[in-house]
Amino acid sequence: MGSKPKVTIHHIAEKLNITASTVSRALNDNPRISEVTKKAVLKAAKQLNYQPNNIAAALRNGRSYIIGIIVPTADRAFFASVVRGIEEIANKLNYKVIICQSYDNYEKEVQTIDALLSARVDGIIASIGKNTENFDHYKRPQEKGIPLVLFDRTTDALEVSQVVIDDYLGAYKVVEHLIQQGCRRIAHFTSPKKVSVFKERLRGYTDALRDHDIPYDEELVIKSNLQLEDGRESMQKLLELDLKPDAVFSASDYGAMGAMQVLKEKKIRIPEEIALAGFGNEPFTSFSDPALTTVDQFSLTMGRITAELFFEHFKAGDKKLVPQKTVLKPELIIRGSSLRNPSKKK
Repeated sequence: MGSKPKVTIHHIAEKLNITASTVSRALNDNPRISEVTKKAVLKAAKQLNYQPNNIAAALRNGRSYIIGIIVPTADRAFFASVVRGIEEIANKLNYKVIICQSYDNYEKEVQTIDALLSARVDGIIASIGKNTENFDHYKRPQEKGIPLVLFDRTTDALEVSQVVIDDYLGAYKVVEHLIQQGCRRIAHFTSPKKVSVFKERLRGYTDALRDHDIPYDEELVIKSNLQLEDGRESMQKLLELDLKPDAVFSASDYGAMGAMQVLKEKKIRIPEEIALAGFGNEPFTSFSDPALTTVDQFSLTMGRITAELFFEHFKAGDKKLVPQKTVLKPELIIRGSSLRNPSKKK
C-alpha cells in the first residue's frame, strides 16, 4: 500500500474556503486573525491530521524551536538526568529537544551533527564520545552561526561554552577519604581514551597520593572501558598481584560494581580487606550491599545550567560572546563500601 499524501495548509484552506496564508497565520497565532478563524483552523488541522513541516517553518521564520542534544548513551541515569534538566528550561521557552545517541562512536557522532544541521535545529548541546579525538565536525555548527554548548565530556580544542563537574576535586576527595580510612595501596580504574573527565579523575588520584606521601604504582592503575564486566576483569587482575590493593577507586560506578561482584564471590570482605569507591552516584549505588561510596555530579543542575547558558548564547545572536566554562563542585557521598573508620567520615 502506498503512503497517504501529506496534508498541507492548502488542504485546510480548501476545507474552510479560506486562503492558505490565512491558515498559516492562524496556526502561528497571528493577532491579525480572529479567534473564531483560529479555532476553526485548529479544528480542521486536527481532523485532517495535519503535521507542520518544521524544516519549512525554520526556513521561513529563521527558527525551528528545536534543540539537538547528543549524548553517548541515553540509558545512563546521569545523561538522562542532564537531558531532563535541559528539557525543563527549554520547554518553559516553548522549545522542544531531539535526543540523539552517539554510542561513543566517532562516525555516528559526525553523522548526527550533519543530521541535526539538516533538520535546521536552532542549536546543539552535546557530550563528546569517548572515541572522539578529531573535533572538526563540532566546528560546523559554529561556522553556520548555530550555538553549540558542551557538557560533562568536553574539550578545550573548541572555543565553546561548557558545563562540567570538577572531576579533579571529586577524585581527590575520594582518594583522600580512602587514605583517612587507613588505605595505603589504592588502585584506580580509568579509561585509555583521551576524554577530559577521566584524565581529570586520574590527575586527582595521583595528586592525592602525592600529597599524602604515597608513591604512585603503575601496576595499580588499570585501563578499560569502565563497564560492569571491565570492573570484574580489572579486579581479577589486581587480585593476581603479589601485593594486592587495600582499596579501589573506579572512575565509574559501573567499574566499581563489577569489582564488588568479584570480591563478594571470593569472600573478600568489603571494606575491611578492600575498600571500594566509584564516581557518578548512579541510582543502584545506594542499593548495593554494602552501599557504594561515590561522587554526586549534580546532573539535573548541570542540565539546567547548560540550557540557560545555551539560551544566553542564542539570544545574543550575532554578538560575539566569550566562551564560558562553568565548573560545578562535586559532593563525596560516603557509604559502607569504604567506611572503615566512622570517626573519619570526611
